[in-house]
Amino acid sequence: MIFFILKRMYLPSTLLALIIKTLLLFFICLSSYATEYQSKEDFLKQVFSTTPPPKAKILWLKKKLQHQVSSILQHKPGFLRTRYWQSAEQTVWIIDEIGKTKPITTAVVIKNKKIVLLKVLAFRESRGWEVKHDFFTDQFKQNTLSTNLSLSNPIDGISGATLSVRALTKVAQLALLFENQIRHEK
Repeated sequence: MIFFILKRMYLPSTLLALIIKTLLLFFICLSSYATEYQSKEDFLKQVFSTTPPPKAKILWLKKKLQHQVSSILQHKPGFLRTRYWQSAEQTVWIIDEIGKTKPITTAVVIKNKKIVLLKVLAFRESRGWEVKHDFFTDQFKQNTLSTNLSLSNPIDGISGATLSVRALTKVAQLALLFENQIRHEK
């Protein structure tokens, strides 16, 4: 449509080519932009009643934990440590996992070894954004980690968002695994 309008304007071919390239570049840049629904800082302020929120702690992935993480992710983890925020009653994990080609930033709040909240903070994929909605994320609530590293309750998928659903499921499993790890270290 745009090409047809520009062609009818009788522009020189070099100018027409420049306009088309510029529009194409604009739409490519627009599609690669991450949609941030909530910043990490704002999410932490929302979850923790203390101001400022607790200071971040670090969990190092030792050999055994790396093996378990690889088993959940079905690929080697791209990190050797992860940060978390902890109060007396709950822990927050903010984890990136690839959907189809780009990372989805997800926050998981755990209390008493159960997920109490899972929220998509940033979504960078062109498809599968439906996973950000409460109707989907609410089904992660009250899930625990079973001995075979799967979630205790099944997660219903969303047609057209299979890879995003898998990414969020993996993040939930990782957060519960990491929670178990820090509880056993104490």
